[in-house]
Formats: sequence, structure tokens, C-alpha cells
Amino acid sequence: MGMSLLFGVVTASALVLGAFAGVRFELPKRVLAMVLSFAAGALITALTFELFEDAYERGGAWRAGIGLFVGAVVFTALSALLDRWAQAGSKPVPADEYRGSPKLDTDAAAEGHAPSAASTRGTAGLALLAAATLDGVPENLALGVSLGEGTGGLALLAAIFVSNLPEALVGAASMRSQGMSTAAIIRLWGVCSVVLILAVVLGAGPLSGSSPETISLPLAFAAGAVIAALADTIMPEAFEHGGPAVALSTAAGFVASFLLSLA
Repeated sequence: MGMSLLFGVVTASALVLGAFAGVRFELPKRVLAMVLSFAAGALITALTFELFEDAYERGGAWRAGIGLFVGAVVFTALSALLDRWAQAGSKPVPADEYRGSPKLDTDAAAEGHAPSAASTRGTAGLALLAAATLDGVPENLALGVSLGEGTGGLALLAAIFVSNLPEALVGAASMRSQGMSTAAIIRLWGVCSVVLILAVVLGAGPLSGSSPETISLPLAFAAGAVIAALADTIMPEAFEHGGPAVALSTAAGFVASFLLSLA
């Protein structure tokens, strides 16, 4: 239990660190894109070898496949609702001019760029906070299960950390653009981090003692949520602002996470 608590604190600390950076600093937009794409590569390794493979081995192809699609559908639907919330009051964007997720406003955290209307209204940052929580709970449950069964989890730990960092950074920058105080921003992301720590502890405790078939479902669900987040938000946003160069940082994230999975 002590190890699960430690891992939970490490993954959740990225939210607080990212939030602090978001209210204090502005980064070149290309750097933000590289960080997002590195996180995408790390998550690809984690969902393949630490989430879906485990789900398949425990519950079989049908159970793992259904769990994955359910996770992808749930996250996609919730993400669309949060995007609509972030964009409320703005002129609808035509389908052929779609430019990534409104809730992930990298302009708010970038040098020389004005934040979007969604950020200045305060909705983008709060929507991204909600998305980070919804995405993070199944990921951290899966991390806790891996720890509870002594199967490692280093690659998943690293992937969650590097994906939490830019989400919190951009979300906190959006909140800052709306005029929210530094203390309030850190407090909100701190509450989110506590929820994710509890998810790790729950996964390592009661959930890890369940049958393999039962455990396969949250693992597969988490894998589906990660795939949806990659396709819906992280990779489109990274490519939009980093161009073809993000392919290299995505590959670097994949290799780094893969090497950790072998440890």
C-alpha cells in the first residue's frame, strides 16, 4: 500500500507542478507541442503493454475488446460535451475548419499568443480540469492494479506523469487568463491530484484482489480512454502547433516508455 501511495503521489504531482508552471511561465508554442507529442508516444506504449495486453491476458479478446470500445465511447462523448461547454457562447466552427479541442487552449500558455475566448471566459481551463480527472481515474486505477499484483507499472507511471504535466500547464494558463488567482488554480488542480491518488490506492487495494475477468474490464476501459484522448485531443493539438517534427518527439516518448516497461 505504501508503494501505491508513493506512485499515486508521483503521478498526481505532475498536475500541481504543471499548474504552477502554467500560472508562472509562458513557453514557446513548439515546445508545448513537443511535450504533448512526447506524452502521446509514452501513452501509446503504456496502453499497449500495460493496459490492453494485461486486459487481454486476464479476460480474453472479447472482454478486452468490448471494454476498450466502451472506454473510447465514454471518453469521446464526455470530451465532446466538455468541448461544447468550453466553446459555449462562441460562434460554431465549421467542420472543415476544425482546429483541435477548444478545451486544450495552448495559446493561453504560449509566448506571444492571445488566449482564446474560451479561456478568458474561464470555461476552457475548467473543462480541461474535468477531462484530466475523467481520463486520469481509470488510468490510475489500472496503475494501482499493476502495483497491487507486483507487475511493475513503471511505463504507465511515466506515461501518466508526462501526460498530466502539459494538461495541467495549459489548463492553469487558461484559468490565469480568466483572472483566477494563483491560490485558487493550485487548489483546484490539487483536489484533482488527490482524487487520482485515491484511484491508485483503490486499484492496489480492493480492486487488485478481484478475479482476473473483473480486473480486465477497468484495464481495457482505461486503454480505450487513452486511445480516445490521443486521437481526439493530444495528437491533433501537437501536430497543429508543432508540425511534422512532432513525429520525432512522439517516437522518443514511445521508446522511453518502452524501455521503462522492460525494467
